Amino acid sequence: MLTKKKWAIFSLLTLCGGTIYKLPSLKDAFYIPMQEYFHLTNGQIGNAMSVNSIVTTIGFFLSIYFADKLPRKYTMSFSLIATGLLGIYLSTMPGYWGILFVWALFGVTCDMLNWPVLLKSISLLGDSNQQGRLFGFFETGRGVVDTVVAFSALGLFAYYGSGLLGFKAGIWFYSGIAILVGIFIPLVLDDKSDNQKESTDKPAQKNNNRISAVLKNKTVWMIAFNVFFVYAVYCGLTFFIPFLKNIYALPIALVGAYGIINQYCLKMIGGPIGGIISDKILKSPSKFLCYSFIISVVVLILLIVLPHEQMPVYLGMVCTLGFGAIVFTQRAVFFAPIGEAKIGEEYTGSAMALGSFIGYAPAMFCFSLYGHILDSNPGILGYKIVFGIMAAFAFCGVLVSVALVKNIYKNREATPVAS
Repeated sequence: MLTKKKWAIFSLLTLCGGTIYKLPSLKDAFYIPMQEYFHLTNGQIGNAMSVNSIVTTIGFFLSIYFADKLPRKYTMSFSLIATGLLGIYLSTMPGYWGILFVWALFGVTCDMLNWPVLLKSISLLGDSNQQGRLFGFFETGRGVVDTVVAFSALGLFAYYGSGLLGFKAGIWFYSGIAILVGIFIPLVLDDKSDNQKESTDKPAQKNNNRISAVLKNKTVWMIAFNVFFVYAVYCGLTFFIPFLKNIYALPIALVGAYGIINQYCLKMIGGPIGGIISDKILKSPSKFLCYSFIISVVVLILLIVLPHEQMPVYLGMVCTLGFGAIVFTQRAVFFAPIGEAKIGEEYTGSAMALGSFIGYAPAMFCFSLYGHILDSNPGILGYKIVFGIMAAFAFCGVLVSVALVKNIYKNREATPVAS
């Protein structure tokens, strides 16, 4: 599918995507240590994630204006190095307000400056018929990187006694690897083709036309809201960790490992499955999202009615991980419809930024919402309420994805946006 050079670029981009989010996603492997050493409640961890997401959402809107203008290699390099430096500060164990400040800045370094540019770089490696597989294998690669890096950090945590020093060692490891990848990005990624395209038109006029075209395109908005509902459901996966600990009495030694499997290993399963089904079987990422939303609604209803307090812990793990795998097949391809809809290449970065601006907005409120529901409703009731809200989001996703499929097929023969 790709040339050797493109495979090298793809691998580096995957490494970038798999390392930059380790620090803002510290909860995945270190949820319990965060509560203990940062002195945070479920709601406060949710607040940190929500503050991060508020900044991220504003940043995604701003990135609509520069995602197709700034040199990709330097933008991604700066974002990785800055994220690593924030991690070093985090290891000083700042107070609650310091935590909120760091997570707010993660929204700038990881999301505003990096994510839309990274997505554009992945999309440009293939044509419209390869988008599902590209993004699917990108998620798989991220899952591999995520898993190796996170288990390495967890290993350091255990090596240094599973205490404060081990927690700091894990943070230092995440910080160091982000900085290292940031140093390598400019040595491999090439921006010459981008510069050549930009030089053909007046920059200001070209940028204004690009933004206007993307904002007026109905398909891009539908894709963005598709991402929105996938991500609203995805936010709930974080709370499967305390769910298994509190309801199923999952041993503390397995909590960190489960968090890594839940958030990272599932990418390795969901990525290729979502990409291959989208491209090879259904031949449409938008159709795949529609069907998978329907399955998500059914599974979430089952999670509500199951007698969890009478079920063995390993069955609970299978149920939650199985649902997580479904969500990760969706995450693998939820930006692929941009390529399926044949959005013009010069508008891809702006379209990705708009999709990210709308799509990741649930993180502004879902983490806090779910966390405070659990704090206010102890026991199984709180989790059933959360599962019910996730099911409602998934049902809304069914409605939007049906509209997206109809829109793409209606305009299949139309020219790309603003062409």
